[in-house]
Amino acid sequence: MERIQILRGDITQQEADAIVNAANCSLLGGGGVDGAIHRAAGPELLAECRTLNGCETGKAKITGGYRLPAKYVIHTPGPIWRGGGRGEPELLASCYRSCLELASANGCQTVAFPSISTGVYHFPLDKAAAIAIGTIAAYLRQHEEIRQVRMVCFDENTEKHYRQALEALEGDA
Repeated sequence: MERIQILRGDITQQEADAIVNAANCSLLGGGGVDGAIHRAAGPELLAECRTLNGCETGKAKITGGYRLPAKYVIHTPGPIWRGGGRGEPELLASCYRSCLELASANGCQTVAFPSISTGVYHFPLDKAAAIAIGTIAAYLRQHEEIRQVRMVCFDENTEKHYRQALEALEGDA
């Protein structure tokens, strides 16, 4: 699907209408992508996040982008992997869907995602990539307003898994 792009890079440098933050439920910053986004956006992001009263796993909330090149940050707490039998796949798919719904509602045409839940939350990368790509592709088929979704991968291994998931999806089409 040509509207999905896979690349390796720093999500905080993405020029997009919205970037997605793999947040924790407090929305008050953390490690990994979450910490990097908060550092790059500046203290105004944390101040706005304090007004949101957190966010449930699988849901999403939107803030301004502040010092980032993106207009918005969409925050979504991904599920912690506990073996896959506690609704983790459904919650992860809900993260991507919720973010895209907020992007559409806020007029975003370009959205950049990190690999949600595959860092300290230990979601298996192959499963996470397949869920992410499948969910994004299904949403884009129904929503022309979003022109491009970028999966911004932190490292070569993550990029490889997302490319494989996209190739598998295209092979099934």
